[in-house]
Amino acid sequence: MAATTHTVTNQVPPLVGYDVFATDRALTEAVERHIAPEILPEAQTELGALGLSAGSAQAQQWGAQANENPPTLHTHDRYGHRVDEVEFHPAWHRLLGHAVSGGLTDAWGRPAGHVRRAAGFLVWTQAEAGHGCPLSMTHAAVPALRTDPALAAEWEPLLTSHVYEEGLRPASQKAGVLFGMGMTEKQGGTDVRSNTTRAEPLAADGEYLLTGHKWFCSAPMSDGFLVLAQAPGGLSCFLVPRVLPDGARNVFAIQRLKDKLGNRSNASSEVEFDGTWARRVGEEGRGVRTIIEMVAATRLDCVVGSSALMRQAVAQAIHHTAYRSAFGGLLIEKPLMRNVLADLALESEAATTLALRLAAAYDADTEEERAFLRIAVPTAKYWVTKRCSAVVGEALECLGGNGYVEESGMPRLLREAPLNSIWEGSGNVQALDVLRALQREPQALNAFLQEVGKARGADHRLDAAIKDLLTELADLDSVEARARRLVERMALVLQGSLLLRWAPPEVADAFCASRLGGDWGSAFGTLPHSLDLASVVERARAQDR
Repeated sequence: MAATTHTVTNQVPPLVGYDVFATDRALTEAVERHIAPEILPEAQTELGALGLSAGSAQAQQWGAQANENPPTLHTHDRYGHRVDEVEFHPAWHRLLGHAVSGGLTDAWGRPAGHVRRAAGFLVWTQAEAGHGCPLSMTHAAVPALRTDPALAAEWEPLLTSHVYEEGLRPASQKAGVLFGMGMTEKQGGTDVRSNTTRAEPLAADGEYLLTGHKWFCSAPMSDGFLVLAQAPGGLSCFLVPRVLPDGARNVFAIQRLKDKLGNRSNASSEVEFDGTWARRVGEEGRGVRTIIEMVAATRLDCVVGSSALMRQAVAQAIHHTAYRSAFGGLLIEKPLMRNVLADLALESEAATTLALRLAAAYDADTEEERAFLRIAVPTAKYWVTKRCSAVVGEALECLGGNGYVEESGMPRLLREAPLNSIWEGSGNVQALDVLRALQREPQALNAFLQEVGKARGADHRLDAAIKDLLTELADLDSVEARARRLVERMALVLQGSLLLRWAPPEVADAFCASRLGGDWGSAFGTLPHSLDLASVVERARAQDR
């Protein structure tokens, strides 16, 4: 029925049908910067295709459907046999299939693989974030498995495959597999050394039976899992396949699915092991050391994933204000709104620039870059993931009441925003990890300071911030209570250095004035009014120019 009470006007068209990659200037410039010219055209074509898919109406519909129809647990079949299967909406499988075919589990064996994958992950996560969990863990399992050449030869080609095959079957019968991870238990959480799951050796070398539980086990329909358990020689890492080589189901009793704040499309579960067959990965008693490279890689994905959420939130806020009129003009042209948008855009660009720099360090794989990652990954994970909730919340407010309703997509972003700050170690864990690196690995601090120092002399506010940071680093006695303050300062100095080297002057100037120079309030939208804020906002706008 036609409306008779009023005419609908001043409504914003949806941000749809655009290239998520090509319209993100901070990301496209980072890709150009970190990928060699001979590889760049291929990577740009690959990322452009993914960007068009991510911005399509179809992908947006898949994302909505996967979250509106969360996974369902089926513990038994109709006859009472345990099946321990999780049913997902078809949209979930479409998202995963598109991601795997786009190379989002393939970084370790191709040129510039980490930068290409990180950029793709940042792009595709903007369509839907929940299915990023199995993608991330599958990607991150590779370095852990490489501690055992036989296991790596068996599994790595399947983990890095560009073919997604749903369903539980022996890995030998599939063209590609996904992996999960189980570390935490009820009594310990992050304190994995208090794990009680037992691993009893079998006669065959490297084979064990596990008895115990995992309190958080994400993506339980994956083909294999890396888990920690107590072997006779101490806490060790094990590979648990869902299906045994002979086709029988391994003992993997899913007790329930977690009812989470966000990440609704992804199944996070509680599982029980009771005589569960497993293969040891690495040496007995060195489980944490074996799995730590997997943890580091997933932590980087937390940085990339948060950068993606921030980018999508800022893109939506700028898009909305560019079309919505109030008080005699477009919102984007109002000085106060422009200040808010520019402030949000700075946070997003700084996160993206840092995330891609870390990915490039993985590709370089030199001793210096590995040392840099040791301290830069937990630093970035601490800061970027914490900024995500604040950015998404402010971006939602830019849409007003329209942003508070589900149809806008902003509530889903806001519910997702805290996740990466918690997954793979919450804020305190990251800060303490940085402290350990500072106290035990002087080469890591040296690599970090060398990276920061590459922009020294380019801005007096950065120079002053580096000087203050060096003063703090000179006194590490009783530092734990101020660890968060120290790590925050390290992250901001690193971001400032990167932006001064690579971002346009108006972006670097605004970042240094606010984040390093102290000319900033306690909320977004408090940048110095004398800055070129219009250019900052226009740079961050997600539309073809």
